[in-house]
Amino acid sequence: MTNIAQAPSSIAPNLDDYHQWFNGYVAKLGDKDAQLLLNARKLVQEYYPVDGLTVDGEPLMSHFLGAAQMVAEMDLLPDAVAATILTQIPSFYPEWQETVTEKCGASVCNLVKGIDEVQKLTHFARVDSLATPEERAQQAETMRKMLLAMVSDIRVVLIKLALRTRTMQFIGTLPDSEEKRALAKETLDIFAPLANRLGVWQLKWQLEDLGFRHQNPEKYKEIATLLDEKRTERLEYIKNFLGNLRTELDKYHIHYDVAGRPKHIYSIYKKMVKKKIGFEGLYDIRAVRILVDTVAECYTTLGIVHSLWQPVPGEFDDYIAQPKGNGYKSLHTVVIGPQDKGVEVQIRTFDMHQFNEFGVAAHWRYKEGGKGDSAYEQKIAWLRQLLEWRENMADHDSEDLAGAFRTELFNDTIYVLTPHGKVLSLPTGSTPIDFAYALHSSIGDRCRGAKVDGQIVPLSTQLENGQRVEIITAKEGSPSVNWLYEGWVKSSKAISKIRAFIRQQNADSVRENGRTQLEKQLTKVVPKPNLQDLSEKLGFKKIEDLYTAVGQGEISPRAIQKACGKLVEPPPVPVDETTIIKQSKIKKGGKNGVLVDGEDGLLTTLAKCCKPAPPDNIVGFVTRGRGISIHRSNCPSFQHLAEQSPDKVLSATWAQAQEGQVFAVDVEVRAQDRNGLLRDISDAFARHKLNVTAVQTQSRNLEASLRFTLEVRQVDDLPRVLANIMEINGVLSVTRL
Repeated sequence: MTNIAQAPSSIAPNLDDYHQWFNGYVAKLGDKDAQLLLNARKLVQEYYPVDGLTVDGEPLMSHFLGAAQMVAEMDLLPDAVAATILTQIPSFYPEWQETVTEKCGASVCNLVKGIDEVQKLTHFARVDSLATPEERAQQAETMRKMLLAMVSDIRVVLIKLALRTRTMQFIGTLPDSEEKRALAKETLDIFAPLANRLGVWQLKWQLEDLGFRHQNPEKYKEIATLLDEKRTERLEYIKNFLGNLRTELDKYHIHYDVAGRPKHIYSIYKKMVKKKIGFEGLYDIRAVRILVDTVAECYTTLGIVHSLWQPVPGEFDDYIAQPKGNGYKSLHTVVIGPQDKGVEVQIRTFDMHQFNEFGVAAHWRYKEGGKGDSAYEQKIAWLRQLLEWRENMADHDSEDLAGAFRTELFNDTIYVLTPHGKVLSLPTGSTPIDFAYALHSSIGDRCRGAKVDGQIVPLSTQLENGQRVEIITAKEGSPSVNWLYEGWVKSSKAISKIRAFIRQQNADSVRENGRTQLEKQLTKVVPKPNLQDLSEKLGFKKIEDLYTAVGQGEISPRAIQKACGKLVEPPPVPVDETTIIKQSKIKKGGKNGVLVDGEDGLLTTLAKCCKPAPPDNIVGFVTRGRGISIHRSNCPSFQHLAEQSPDKVLSATWAQAQEGQVFAVDVEVRAQDRNGLLRDISDAFARHKLNVTAVQTQSRNLEASLRFTLEVRQVDDLPRVLANIMEINGVLSVTRL
């Protein structure tokens, strides 16, 4: 099989040629399809102005018949050709939908409607010229995604590409202008990449070359001159090259597929820029691809190519033995073909080609550069495979193929426009509230109403693709809790912003309540302490944090009174460390059941930082005035103290437990927040006969953190308890602190 890219239509063919093409196309169709096309032309003749022109000045019939020929060459079925011809009828006939449906069928009507919506949207949508290059690139990508998302039949996008190609052909006859360059830039930013990712090479290279020609005519002419031959001549060269190649491959009875393409001017320019080389450094302005069945045949074919033509030293790459990082595999070589002209030859298996085109190494993503969305790329790959399948079908069922073109692949996102033409992407089901927060958090907070396509709508209205939305705001304001409760918000950004506001409001209320309570407590204290000193004494760096803790009930009045007392009492008299042990003897094992250096009856306290309990490995540390502090051996606080004063470290072990003796341990439970969560966890502790002496809870972003202080006889009791807690609905983790 041999495939050679064809040359484009001439820049400004005359109208008679298109009438001749149309008549020839209709003559090849069956009776039903032929009548469909004749009815479409009759409607055009009846409703289009006789001397009507496009906005660029091209006669309407020339424009739409020229685009229709491209649609027919893409084999998009007669109803798509008819819809292309009828594209402009909504502008001239208000009751067009009923008439088109009656004369040409519902399929043509739906296609015309889709094209009309896309035409209006692309006319209004704009990429912000003042944005940074990165922002402009992102806006252009959003617009490309929008075009795919807003159509229910992918042929609408292909027809739009054909119409734009026809426009770019025609404006080549017009003098240079800012409008012409702007149209060329939009073509290179939006439509050429879209044709590239859909694999529509017939239009892709024309859109790129014509866009480049009109945007940068000087550079275009420079490269065209350097090529020193017309594209048709390069096509003929490749045709002869492939003929010689096929003859040789047939001798070896290799199953193969060969295809050739002359590189077009824009791709040559991009490669020169990317590789920072001059035209003379390019060897692949003519390229050939060979597909075979096996890896062994790849290398056999490489030998055949090198036996036919002289390879260029240093221009061979074996991406089969050493694939690229994204998995791309192929053999690349450059040879000196007939007339001493360089030709790049790529050799790979059919499977490698399938992966390179539709897998993670997708050629369209490589050509466009940048990082992609894998889920989106999978949808693009499906469309590319559909279009490739359509092209390779010798005799396809029109109804089945038309059904395959209808797609809802991109219905998980909608694309709407600001009054200035900027495109925003939102989750399906989004409302004006989501749109407002997508613009700016402040606009979302102050949102009080909305207009959609100029009409005032409720804030609960679900937006649709292509709508223009305007937000009505108050000078000052805040979001409503009801927006969440009523389900009027879908986007994660809007939801998080509203929740953050609610939490802040609650925090303000709690903090103010705590301030009032603290001031009330301090009226009983004489002299009144410094608030910053009091905050630090209670473990808070900021006074506001102390207010919040008091408001949440974390600090009791007694703790406040005690801290105030400590601020005014004289510092404790230092205790002689050498006499601590002698002065502190009590009954065996001490009240905490700990032996220090094998001795019993010493004054010991269990450290609150790590709350040791049997059978934890423990160690003692001599303190000032509090005897010996007992820590778990892996306690970070102890390890820090030991580094500072290693001479105060004493070995410690657990004595025989006294009857009824319990130890405090801290357990943290993280779970999805829900009603009844605290009750369910408390019930589980009760079933294990564990006493809960303290609880602290905190909820953030629908996740709860609950810290319990439990009394246990020994730590070995905990694993069974924690495993039982993990079985509670919504619990994510349970850990001893």
